[in-house]
Amino acid sequence: MSVTGSRRSASLPVPTPSRSGVALLCSSESGDSFDVCLRLSRDALTIQKLDVVCTDGSEPKANHRAVVLRRQVAGGLGLSIKGGAEHNVPVVISKIFKNQVADQTGKLFVGDAVLQVNGINVERCTHQEVVHLLRTAGDEVTLTVRYLSEVPSFLKLPLGSPGLDQNQASSPLFNSGFHLNGNNTAPPPSPSANEPKYEKRWLDAVCLPLRMARVSRRRAGSDKLRSNCFELFSPDASSSSVLQFCSAAESSDWLQAIAANIGELTQESIKMLNKSSSSDDQIVHMGWVCEAPENSAPCRSSAFRFLALRGPYFYIFRRPPVGATDWGKPETTYNLYEVLFKVHKLWLAEDCWLQARLFLGLHGSPEQPDGDPLCFSILVGHGQSHTFRVELASDLATWDKSFQRAVFLEVQRVGSKSYMCSSQGSVLSFTLDFGSGFTCSDVTSKAVLWRYKFSQLKGSSDDGKTRVKLLFKNADSNQIEMKELEFANLTAVLHCIHSFIAAKVASMEPGFLCGQSLAPHISS
Repeated sequence: MSVTGSRRSASLPVPTPSRSGVALLCSSESGDSFDVCLRLSRDALTIQKLDVVCTDGSEPKANHRAVVLRRQVAGGLGLSIKGGAEHNVPVVISKIFKNQVADQTGKLFVGDAVLQVNGINVERCTHQEVVHLLRTAGDEVTLTVRYLSEVPSFLKLPLGSPGLDQNQASSPLFNSGFHLNGNNTAPPPSPSANEPKYEKRWLDAVCLPLRMARVSRRRAGSDKLRSNCFELFSPDASSSSVLQFCSAAESSDWLQAIAANIGELTQESIKMLNKSSSSDDQIVHMGWVCEAPENSAPCRSSAFRFLALRGPYFYIFRRPPVGATDWGKPETTYNLYEVLFKVHKLWLAEDCWLQARLFLGLHGSPEQPDGDPLCFSILVGHGQSHTFRVELASDLATWDKSFQRAVFLEVQRVGSKSYMCSSQGSVLSFTLDFGSGFTCSDVTSKAVLWRYKFSQLKGSSDDGKTRVKLLFKNADSNQIEMKELEFANLTAVLHCIHSFIAAKVASMEPGFLCGQSLAPHISS
């Protein structure tokens, strides 16, 4: 990405709404960047580009302007140019010398692209051809120009920039002021009152809606972080804007501000959808994440996914669901009580203060190094898993809390869950009940073989395939009793056990109940 020489200038006008600032908009195709003004509202981020407008009302926007220059006695026009067709860039006015400017009719700006010289089209001319034409155009030169708001960054390099040798300094990509400037230092005459008046203004160029939008600090198709930079995608990913800032602090500040607005709009959408949904189909949380390829396959890059915790299911979408039919077309769904949530690579483990900030969901977390992103894993049946990355520590904390709440609600809703199993050649039914705990019964006779409360489970072990050993403490004898069972999908059963026990523990925690607004706990 080339950004050299394209830093904002102190002379650029900046509007002052509630939240605004100047940044660089980077082109993913050419790698060039140019100054833009950002205006952040609750619902959208508006990107403004600098352009030239006519202020006397004669025309709404001055795309093309005719400027008449009268050559000075010394032969100069008081300007410099850069660029040319041989470099696939337009010829641009790169400098206007205040004390050497020629008598001009109309307004000329740095950043104007030269379209015509005395009626001759020069858009496909080389740098030297335009220089020659300007030198031999006569005492009165009429330039047709258009303000070029997206000037390629290398055209903005000043003559004599550090790192340039003499051959580079004489390149047509740099100022050709020697050929076009005169030595007359007389001030320019005052413009006529009847002449059109032009000035630079910030004009709206792109408006990105924030509802269901997503942000990423990493380059497309790569897990490498951008420098002081992030990309904002529209909800349907049809458009995006890469924004770069002066410092990591400024980039982080804008990222968090945009993410906060996206989060508020998401919560608003959740409330609206929940009003029209049954009590068993409520959305707890949803939002964008980035999914890492399984087993870190080098041939595959990360992909964005939209996750939702709704009713009994954990949903994975490629795009946000808009209508009711979209909810019926997810990429994948899993039963919530058979899914295990796990924070992946907890980079805060060695710093208790930062760890506290993570679980409190506070903003201001430092940006992470490339090899240690903010991730969580979803472990599902048959040993399958998904690993997702988020951009902020507060996002990770939100998913953690939301998953706990969603599982709690689902366990309370279903009340109990039974799985077929076998033990010593007999077919059994293993039941988890939120109120009573563990029960195992004979499938044929329906007779209960044993029953234990959740609090009586003292340990477990499994072979990683089908068999599990559960260790229970007998309430009467205080002896440990082992029950060995075999399941077709052992992982799903173990996750379900974890979900029921976690829900039972949470139901006994007053703070959890107050925070989640859930029903009183059921004693076991």
